[in-house]
Amino acid sequence: MTQTPTSSRLTQYRHRVVAERDALRRALPTAAEHQQQALADVLAHNAGTAFGVEHGFARIRNIDDFRSAVPIRDYDALAPWIERAAAGEQNVLSADDPVVFFKSSGSTGDSKKIPITRTFMKRVFFPFYYAAWANFAEHFPAVLAHDDSTLNLKHDPVPVDTTASGRPHAGASQVDFGTAFGEPLSAEPGTRAPWATLPAHAADADHLERAYLRLRLAVQADLRCVIGINPAMVAAVPHQLAQWWPRIVKDLHDGTLGGHPYGPADRERAAQLERLAAYHGTLLPAHVWPNLELIFCWTTGLASLYLPRLREAFGPGVTVLPAPVAASEGPVAVALDRHPTAGPLVVPAAWYEFLPADDDIRPDSPTLRHDELAEGQEYHVVFTHVGGLYRYALGDVVRVVDRVAGVPRVEYAGRRNLSDVAGERLRESHVVRALRTALDGGGLEVVNATCRAVDTGVDVPRYEFALAPFRPFGDTETRTLAGALDTALGSVSAGYRTARAAGRLDPPVLHLVPADRFLTEWQWRVAQGTRPAQVKDRVFQRDEAGWQRVLGR
Repeated sequence: MTQTPTSSRLTQYRHRVVAERDALRRALPTAAEHQQQALADVLAHNAGTAFGVEHGFARIRNIDDFRSAVPIRDYDALAPWIERAAAGEQNVLSADDPVVFFKSSGSTGDSKKIPITRTFMKRVFFPFYYAAWANFAEHFPAVLAHDDSTLNLKHDPVPVDTTASGRPHAGASQVDFGTAFGEPLSAEPGTRAPWATLPAHAADADHLERAYLRLRLAVQADLRCVIGINPAMVAAVPHQLAQWWPRIVKDLHDGTLGGHPYGPADRERAAQLERLAAYHGTLLPAHVWPNLELIFCWTTGLASLYLPRLREAFGPGVTVLPAPVAASEGPVAVALDRHPTAGPLVVPAAWYEFLPADDDIRPDSPTLRHDELAEGQEYHVVFTHVGGLYRYALGDVVRVVDRVAGVPRVEYAGRRNLSDVAGERLRESHVVRALRTALDGGGLEVVNATCRAVDTGVDVPRYEFALAPFRPFGDTETRTLAGALDTALGSVSAGYRTARAAGRLDPPVLHLVPADRFLTEWQWRVAQGTRPAQVKDRVFQRDEAGWQRVLGR
């Protein structure tokens, strides 16, 4: 049953998201002033904190002073301060105490604890967060017209962990911003749908079963939008429908949800889905929800290789809009129009610094301001904001696409992870760009891909790629693709080119796997207990067991 939000709430929401978007647009022509103000506000607000006193915030007069006083740090280097705050010590990194600690995947596999304060949410988070939904309100009004118009895959308010001091330690999508921060309008599209809060019998269900239950409920709605942020979650939906449609049909026919009684039977919808599956041989989102208009997720990285075909599974008229370039630690950029991959920097939110992506990040690395970036180049992101992160190396690499009112418009290019067994220093974006060039050269498409460096210490190292073709590759095509990929890697990475020329690297080896192999691997990882939002595409596969599963061994 369609659930319509109250007229006043919907009107207020549309006004808020468009107003925040327009305010960010107005800030672009005076970006330098906003950047200086952002840094000045941080120093003034947090001068009396333990961190501010130790680093002499009160004596800092300009950018050079700040750079000299505060070294660049990543999460691990800042962790001792964060752990003090998480244990309950006050006035450590920020003048106001954290309300919650956002959870994010750490480089060691442990969950980061990102301190989130009220001031951070007000000045840094909410402006970009609301602005991210402005395209929905302005260009896709049907998506917001009903509470059950959107399947928000990242929304899963399961029980959360706590820090030593009892503060919630949760993913951003698990936090009720209305209750925690007094922002009732902050509820995302789809978070008021019938499947947003599952019934009591699902309290102990694992992540995969919860995904099934939400999908079972969503097939009864007239969906217009799917929100995934992480595109791997979106790619999983057609795979899940193909697996689960017989169970969904039975639940609908019997009036059950996961086998438990749940309202009246919907035998008409059950019969309709059964007919569609019989006719098409499977069920795709386009069959189940013919009025779908929009997918909202990251559109770069490995997703850029498979999104065009994935979009077809959701319907020929579906638009894919990019989620913001952001992390649990804070925002970098948000699309203020319908650009397919990028948005301008959120210049009022934080003080941004950048390093060339090929450089190592050191505590004293020289950095660039936003107005010193070059179009087409890639950079590490370092930011400072009032929430208590100072010259924080985010770990993300961005590519400058162009400029909007003089401000760089950037897209996510990958994590800063390096693969380096022979001096090649390959980055994630090198691999994705080379794959795209090599595939396009042969008119080939893949559902997904990953790679690893093989260094036995006996043979010359090489890279092995696991590729899931959209349609089968012939033997000649595969051999040609391997050569083209080798050439393309040399074109994008001088280190790879040099290592190959010196004989320190052998040519890459390709392994072709079934089209659904990456989807079954994604589902396996979710079934093992990882939240779906955290199971992401991997450019570099460093988990030996995961690599073997992808190869089907």
